[in-house]
Amino acid sequence: MHNVRWWRGLGFGLLAITWIAPGSATAQTAEIGEWRAYGADGANNKYSALDQITVTNFSDLEIAWRWTSISTEVTRQGERINTGLFKATPLMVDGLVYVATALGQVAALDAGTGESVWTYDPRSYERLERPANIGWQHRGVSYWRDTTSDDARIFIATHDQRLVALHAKTGALYPDFGENGIVDLSVSLGRPSDRARLTHSSPVAIVGDTLVVGSSLTDQTTTREAPPGHVRAFDTRTGAMKWIFHTIPQGDEFGVDSWQNESWRYTGHTNVWGNMAVDEELGYVYLPISTPTNDWYGGMRPGNNLFAESIVCVDAETGQRVWHFQAVHHGLWDYDFPTAGNLVDVTVDGRPIKTIAQPSKQAFTYVFDRVTGDPVWPIEERPVPAGNVPGEWYSPTQPFPTKPAPFDLQGITVDDLINFTPELREEALRLADRGQLGPIFSPPSVKGDAKPLIQSPGPGGGINWPGAAADPETGRLFIPSQTRLRAVELVEYPPPATVGFFTDPWAVPVPGPQGLPLVKPPYKRVTAIDLNTGDHVWMSPHGDGPRNHPALRDLNLPALGGHSGIHGGGALVTKTLLFVNSGGRYVADEAEGARTIAAYHKDTGEYLGAVALPAVPSGNPMTYLHEGKQYIAVATGGGSGSAAPQLIVLALP
Repeated sequence: MHNVRWWRGLGFGLLAITWIAPGSATAQTAEIGEWRAYGADGANNKYSALDQITVTNFSDLEIAWRWTSISTEVTRQGERINTGLFKATPLMVDGLVYVATALGQVAALDAGTGESVWTYDPRSYERLERPANIGWQHRGVSYWRDTTSDDARIFIATHDQRLVALHAKTGALYPDFGENGIVDLSVSLGRPSDRARLTHSSPVAIVGDTLVVGSSLTDQTTTREAPPGHVRAFDTRTGAMKWIFHTIPQGDEFGVDSWQNESWRYTGHTNVWGNMAVDEELGYVYLPISTPTNDWYGGMRPGNNLFAESIVCVDAETGQRVWHFQAVHHGLWDYDFPTAGNLVDVTVDGRPIKTIAQPSKQAFTYVFDRVTGDPVWPIEERPVPAGNVPGEWYSPTQPFPTKPAPFDLQGITVDDLINFTPELREEALRLADRGQLGPIFSPPSVKGDAKPLIQSPGPGGGINWPGAAADPETGRLFIPSQTRLRAVELVEYPPPATVGFFTDPWAVPVPGPQGLPLVKPPYKRVTAIDLNTGDHVWMSPHGDGPRNHPALRDLNLPALGGHSGIHGGGALVTKTLLFVNSGGRYVADEAEGARTIAAYHKDTGEYLGAVALPAVPSGNPMTYLHEGKQYIAVATGGGSGSAAPQLIVLALP
């Protein structure tokens, strides 16, 4: 076991470690041994009470079985189909593991052996050249069981806008669901829906007998008109649509006045592309809503733009808004919510509260009473800088949570630049002078009018779609994050484009001296937050990072955090451990550290080691119990030029 030591010469110190008193109640937890939803259960905590794998034996884990994605059978035959990373998080119910491939195929596997029980292929690739935005990638399926019968179903929203219901034991389509087991999702948005611009790549949420469906849309666009990201609900038995929630208010609905010049009529996006948390007891679903058209310019949509970049609590039976909170007014930074919040019951100042803790790309954690929407700790509206982009509308303030403190770098100053050596510091200063340094919510400017904005966190920084994990027994939230700077400047799109301005090319990485990051470490980290107090409990760098870089290898540095693994995360919490994808330390190179799943002592943040995997893990890990044995499963590989997509399942010998 290795203890990590930090020193203030690097510009940061280890956060104090404190013991947490247990919360007064626990949030919703999955049935012991099963993993019934993307995040284990509706609470999205990625928590299991299983304890066979412990601090003392986790390093003994070995591959129990592996399954090669059936997407490879298609890609071998079709050169035009380029699948992305294998990002799915499998489910395990009644001895079967259910997993989606990058192509949106579904497989049911024996939980003990990995043998295929059934497969289903929607053959979306025969109707669609390439799905919108992220291409051929899918993150999972959803499970539903009828409380009045033995009927159990697997649902998937496909890339080509179909909602499919499959028999959980056989994989057969349900003839009484929609039309022969399929609902066409392209016909009920209220505007024409182009299959080339809108897709589905995340699991649908299930509350009782209601399916709640979000969507993913192409980010870069040349027109102000775009498909809306309205959220819809369907009956689990029949597929009949139950309601639609307009993420962009329509007509005389609440919030329509936040879209000046009637821009609600044509603006699109404002979608829910990540997963959603649900409270089965309350009957609520919590929508983490994305940015409106477009990401860095909003002159054609003046106003605060509800419900963009908001958390909206919706009654799952009626579709009525219960409460909402907008985290970014008139977004100009691609600060969409990429993941579901975590539902945790805690005690704050002696008062039990059912909370939702929502981490964000901007490295804030917004904590609310999930019943009422009241902030658990004050959230202040603070002045932010305005810009001078022609035609742009700027909000004079943005919301700042007073607790918890940010979990990653926000904004950038000269003091944040690396200082490992005088030479590196001098070069970092020269490179930083090419851009604009400033606080979070500094606006971008037009190319040629000013230096490019160095945005921190940039898109993909902070937390992303893998999300956080939480321990409902203690009220701790575990957030994997990454420090990711991006240079942003706007260019005007000439007619016939109607979008105004955009980044061209897309926001680009910011170079640092000799290929190192521009700022001080850690570059990826895991932060534990006590939701009973709002305090940080510990922070640990995740991965070695560039410690072995030629300019650094003789400095005997500790782990710096950072590797080639995706977004710094996928987290899993068990009785004693916190697992996070990648993060291996004391390795020859960063690529080796990325091909691991790392373990931390969840109470102290102590790095305990890592288990080597055949390829980089891309999907969130999960765990289950089958015939008395605990397993950990994680999707690995996929993507152009990488290892074959495989589900790797680990167990003790």
